[in-house]
Amino acid sequence: MKISYLSTFYPFRGGIAQFNASVMRELQNLGHEVKAFTFTTQYPKMLFPGETQMVKEDDIVDIINSTRVLNSAFPLNWPYAASKVKKSSPDILIMKYWMSYFGPSLGYVAGKMQKNTKVITILDNVIPHEKKFFDKAFTKYFIKRNDGFIAMSEKVKNDLLFYLPNAKVKLLPHPLYDHFGPIVDKKTAQQKLGLDTTKKTILFFGFIRDYKGLDLLIEAFSDLDKSYQLVIAGEVYGNFDKYNVLINNNSNQENIHKHVKYISDKEVSLYFGASDVCILPYKNATQSGITGISYHFETPMIATDVGGLSEIIQDNKTGLIVPKPEVELIKNGIQDYFETCSQSTFIENIRELKKELSWTNFVSELMEFAKQL
Repeated sequence: MKISYLSTFYPFRGGIAQFNASVMRELQNLGHEVKAFTFTTQYPKMLFPGETQMVKEDDIVDIINSTRVLNSAFPLNWPYAASKVKKSSPDILIMKYWMSYFGPSLGYVAGKMQKNTKVITILDNVIPHEKKFFDKAFTKYFIKRNDGFIAMSEKVKNDLLFYLPNAKVKLLPHPLYDHFGPIVDKKTAQQKLGLDTTKKTILFFGFIRDYKGLDLLIEAFSDLDKSYQLVIAGEVYGNFDKYNVLINNNSNQENIHKHVKYISDKEVSLYFGASDVCILPYKNATQSGITGISYHFETPMIATDVGGLSEIIQDNKTGLIVPKPEVELIKNGIQDYFETCSQSTFIENIRELKKELSWTNFVSELMEFAKQL
């Protein structure tokens, strides 16, 4: 089939660009003719709180040859972008949706496709983590211009059906990121990161945003004994000051290791290799790309029971699920993991799960769904 794919690709960086590249490669492997389109401007600088939107020299990237056509912030550009995508005459247009901000621009392009083009969107979120006044209107505008959807958790599927009860949607779990390289020896990784090799190591990884509950984790860590160490690794979206206040007042602050920066792809294996468990103390969620990375490195997880996390992390099999995002419960979850769980059994269960969550399976199921639309 002829497929056009409009979303984030190289030279943009981050998990969404990595996801799209993996899907595109699998589509090509299945023999489809795929053309990638991406943004000229993804976010205006004033709306992007991170260091940069573009890849850096030490990122491991799949350099997709994409055509840059869409300025998300400039409506006068949208007819041009739509015409470029339409001229590729696709049987299917695939897009990715993760923020309501993109609803108008992506929705405009989708609405201008030929009648015989099926528009399918892979949904990260429908209802955003950090709400804005325009969320409902922008999201409704966008989803009405699609023929079908892929949801990666029940939470996202249900959010979609709340807005569009008759939506055609298929549930497919998030595949595992597999481009970060092999697992690194634990002691070697800990030494390179300057960690104590005798302590129980907890990892909080990824972009630091309010909804991810790092504040709850830091407070919970204060109630743990000195045999634990916490690694915070990721770029902050916003300001880290409030977390520094919590750390400075923490009775266990000497065992908190801050790596508050963008973690390059080459460094990711060190952080997971050094850790006994990855923790997701989220206050709300849909699914998380961190689970895919953690599974790739065979690192069990502790996560709060919000959104679709409990669909991805199997309680007492590949990790532990904490009932609510509360300080005491997070502390208890950490203690239970180290005191009552078999890490080796969890790792064996993860290895079995890895066989199912492949990009090949994901894309094959997506294309079967497309044929039914």
